[in-house]
Amino acid sequence: MSLFITLRFLDVLDILLVAFLLYQLYLLIKGTVAFNIFVGLFLVYLFWLVVRALNMELLGNFMGQFIGVGILALIVVFQPEIRRFLLLIGSNPQVNKFLRVEKLFQSDKTKSASGQHLRMLVRACENMAKTKTGALIIIAQNSELKEYIRTGEKINARISDALLETIFFKNTPLHDGAVIINGNKISAARCILPLTSKVNINPLFGLRHRAAIGVTENSDAFAIIVSEENGNISVAEGGELTPNITVIELSSRLENIIIETEDAE
Repeated sequence: MSLFITLRFLDVLDILLVAFLLYQLYLLIKGTVAFNIFVGLFLVYLFWLVVRALNMELLGNFMGQFIGVGILALIVVFQPEIRRFLLLIGSNPQVNKFLRVEKLFQSDKTKSASGQHLRMLVRACENMAKTKTGALIIIAQNSELKEYIRTGEKINARISDALLETIFFKNTPLHDGAVIINGNKISAARCILPLTSKVNINPLFGLRHRAAIGVTENSDAFAIIVSEENGNISVAEGGELTPNITVIELSSRLENIIIETEDAE
């Protein structure tokens, strides 16, 4: 009997792929309640392996049935994380470019924002920061965020700094909620967004920041937040918040989004 284990190249590749998927899963659920659920399920699975090794048939059969049904439970419990994982794959520009997926399924979209629209958007954020006017602006990219647009008031107007400042003025009926921008147009205002389930967020951040993180977790959108407490400008992308950035940094981040959109087209 040989004491050496035959290790093929495909075996090594298999191990690396599993390790990569587990690492990506960890990145998706770290800092959320789902991570604690995953740890609990993993401990239950280890306990089941011990029960099987000890040939405890009754308990083993009972836990075996639980593990079998648990696959369906995992899909339900980790539905947001599964959605984010699939979104991560589907919105990857290299994957889309290689497979030409966007050209097959892309619908007629509005024209992309120009440099003038970008300057208007930055100017509006700068003015609202000076006056400490709270604002939440969501810029759609590949996903048009139609499910969130339906929750608000449709505007369908071209980007304008004056219009944005008017919408978020405290005495207007549209100031509460988010503005969603699609291409070169303001699609809707007073939109309701999902809050993030992350628990390791700075308690100083309010609902606007949590909603910005939440919508960027569930889509490839880019979010801009203006705090009404201190006038700081923050941005969120890919479920990660970057607080207290300058107007120059905001302009640079927006330019990168426009360049990526033009390259994709």
